[in-house]
Amino acid sequence: MPVPAPPMGWSSWNSFSNTVNAQIVMEQAKAMAANGMQKAGYQYINIDEGWWLGKRDAEGNIVVDAQAWPAMAAGETAGDMSNIVRFIHSLGLKAGIYTDAGKDGCSMYPDLGPKISGTGSEGHYEQDFLQFAKWGFDYVKVDWCGGDKENLDPAVQYAEIARAIAKAEKQTGHRLYLSLCEWGKQSPWTWAPHVGGAPADVWRTSGDIVDPIVASGEHKDRKAAFDKMLANFDQGIHPEAEHTGFYNDPDMMVIGMPEFTDVQNWAHMTLWAMSGAPLLVGADLTKLTPVTLQILTRPDVIAIDQDPLGLQAVKVAEDQTGLQVWSKPMAKPGTRAVLLLNRTAEPAEITAKSKDLGLAETPSRVKDLWTGEELPTYGSYTVKVPAQSAVLVRMEGMELEPVTYRPDPPSIRTPCRGCDVRFSKVAAHAGWARVLIAYLNPDRTARYAELRINGQPPTAIAFPPTGALQGVVMIEATFDRADNANVLIFSADHDTMPAIETIAVQ
Repeated sequence: MPVPAPPMGWSSWNSFSNTVNAQIVMEQAKAMAANGMQKAGYQYINIDEGWWLGKRDAEGNIVVDAQAWPAMAAGETAGDMSNIVRFIHSLGLKAGIYTDAGKDGCSMYPDLGPKISGTGSEGHYEQDFLQFAKWGFDYVKVDWCGGDKENLDPAVQYAEIARAIAKAEKQTGHRLYLSLCEWGKQSPWTWAPHVGGAPADVWRTSGDIVDPIVASGEHKDRKAAFDKMLANFDQGIHPEAEHTGFYNDPDMMVIGMPEFTDVQNWAHMTLWAMSGAPLLVGADLTKLTPVTLQILTRPDVIAIDQDPLGLQAVKVAEDQTGLQVWSKPMAKPGTRAVLLLNRTAEPAEITAKSKDLGLAETPSRVKDLWTGEELPTYGSYTVKVPAQSAVLVRMEGMELEPVTYRPDPPSIRTPCRGCDVRFSKVAAHAGWARVLIAYLNPDRTARYAELRINGQPPTAIAFPPTGALQGVVMIEATFDRADNANVLIFSADHDTMPAIETIAVQ
């Protein structure tokens, strides 16, 4: 069954900083519903920092500014965030909210306006996330300004948060999707997948691409930088952790913001799609140009990001410095999304070779996903790529024959906790390998297991229900030992493992 796709939507921070209010959110939601973005798959309207001024009542409940968040319909009460949630939901969209893991949030370091303390949820995790669920929010971004200030352990804090969200979901029946924003300082890709039992989540891998550019504010002349966007892309590549509903988040996109050209917007969208990144727009949706909207809603490109295999691109070739080939395996066998990225200051030809993509050297077809051009090819594809730009194609060919391995000792087919399933003497065609895991999970919900390869940090893998039939999930992994000296170990300390039957390595 398909794994959860990365979220698509809009966030208030890049264009409105901490000036966000109900009127702004309503305008953005209406724009998304009307401009083709919702039809293309965008669904979240996420309210970022600035919605809450740090006040609580005597029982510790969040107190909301009634002027910024008024009643919008008969029978509503000013200062009740469920008002704006109902409006967003009435358009067929989903609503997101924001808090901090520490006592003080990022408003202690304001981009606009006065310093505000107390806008974090530490000490109130269960209370706040239950409130968010009762208000009807579908998504929560949890920042790290307070946690960082207090030198807290993010793996510990975010696990507590995930458990508080699970408790709120159990009490209300309402799901909150978790977005961790620790900025990559303590390598969240090594601990964030399935943290605290989260069934799907995203985690930031870097700082902000740009500080907010508020059109009517003191920072209206800020510009988004192409090199900073590229740096965030690079920092977000951790393919070993991205699979089965867990995603690296290189920050909300700056497509459509000041200084970015149409060509740069196009390259930016290409990179985020190849990353399998959340597609969260930071620009003002009421001011997007027709060309920018076309870039954001290109079906073939969105399909790369939302592919149900849920994997991330890896760099497979760089014959000359700055001329790179990246490959993203797709759910359809024999299919790769291929990024030809020119980081240099001059146009240059770049060649994608079938063998580098893990495909057999047989006749294949290539489709340029921006121009729509299709052509046959054999063994390789060469294209001239403009300076500081990218070409995105889909190549369809034939998979290399995988090598299948069975566990030693034989696979455990009964519910297992605190046990290991080990595969020894495993080889791969290249350092980055695709591992197809055949398993059984008779439950109605996913089971989870951690995979360790050659002593590398583990990654948590979700195994959806299969009933009585065999299922398969695919991950990407680094095989850093020569020949057949690699060792893969699946284990589960807290979860019940699926029955791991075989692995096949391409």
